[in-house]
Amino acid sequence: MPDFSGIGKILLITGLIIAGIGCLILFVGKIPWIGRLPGDFYYKGKNFTFYFPLATSIVISIIITIILMFIGRK
Repeated sequence: MPDFSGIGKILLITGLIIAGIGCLILFVGKIPWIGRLPGDFYYKGKNFTFYFPLATSIVISIIITIILMFIGRK
């Protein structure tokens, strides 16, 4: 009989990551500075709205990089 423990671990980790992303999406509206940083581009015309959260993306990228750096350290 094949050993499925490796697949089980992968599914468990994937599920935890998806649950974490879901919680983040729920609570991101409660953080007042997300999407309103200086450097986030917002243009509203008559029939066109353009929003590009450049500064917010950079801040989130830095935070995720630091978290992954501490997780990967042994």
